[in-house]
Amino acid sequence: MQPQLQTQTSNELNRTTGWKVWWKLTRPHTLTAAFVPVFIGTALARLEATINIPLFIAMLAACLVIQIATNMINEYYDYKRGLDHAGSVGIGGAIVRDGIKPSTVLRLAFILFGFAVLLGIYICLHSNWWIALIGTICMLAGYLYTGGPVPIAYTPFGEVVAGIFMGLIIILISFYIQTGEVTTSSVMLSIPIAILVGAILMANNIRDLDGDKENGRKTLAILLGRKNAVRFLGLMFVVAYLWMITLSFTAYAPLSVLLVLISIPKAVHAIKGFIGKTIPIQMAPAMKATAQTNTIYGLLLSIGLFISYWL
Repeated sequence: MQPQLQTQTSNELNRTTGWKVWWKLTRPHTLTAAFVPVFIGTALARLEATINIPLFIAMLAACLVIQIATNMINEYYDYKRGLDHAGSVGIGGAIVRDGIKPSTVLRLAFILFGFAVLLGIYICLHSNWWIALIGTICMLAGYLYTGGPVPIAYTPFGEVVAGIFMGLIIILISFYIQTGEVTTSSVMLSIPIAILVGAILMANNIRDLDGDKENGRKTLAILLGRKNAVRFLGLMFVVAYLWMITLSFTAYAPLSVLLVLISIPKAVHAIKGFIGKTIPIQMAPAMKATAQTNTIYGLLLSIGLFISYWL
């Protein structure tokens, strides 16, 4: 079989059809970075107020659609800049593998942003209109992550921006709309989640390091080098756990938050999965384990906060 025909046949076999195309386009493995902070902010708010369930659902839906829209914009601009191809790992593949028009992907992303605006209006009506400004900045950050003249994803600041917007800000908004305030405890408890959201981006950039370097990106992983980037990822995990241990012995958090320590083996698995690996597909399990660490850590933290309410 000729190489060109072999590649074409491989692409045909890998092509997704039906609703699965759109499901993959959402990049579901990234969505935990959107809903986990909402759970944490709401669980923390339960210690001080009765939870408004419709408001919680609206916040959760808004964060999920913004994350999905951001993923679609990522897919669109990486395709337009020639970064994605049929063999790329970790992408939705709707454009390069499944034949969806790039304009359709971008249009759908903006439709989702519009839906998020409607949800934001509902949230503002039941809390504060300053949320509208913060939400707009969040959507702008989602667009500029891979869109615009200097995409954030192409710089060393991707992990910081993702951690702030998908960790810190989401937790604080989720807490604020239920309680009407932002406390020192809510800020302190949001920091390890911001670190773990940043860790997901770091893991992604470690996996894509060689390809990103060839395409002129200057991510933090590229600046550090592969070995140091893996070490830095390990340090992020260590800080996230030590931070929570420290908080548990202060007035900022109850002892029950130490449930997060159950997720340590998953973080160790993630680091081990990167050591000695250079091929993207080999690092896919480590990337998945990093995202799962954020999910498990966040859910255990939420459970710990709810337990403290009943104690």
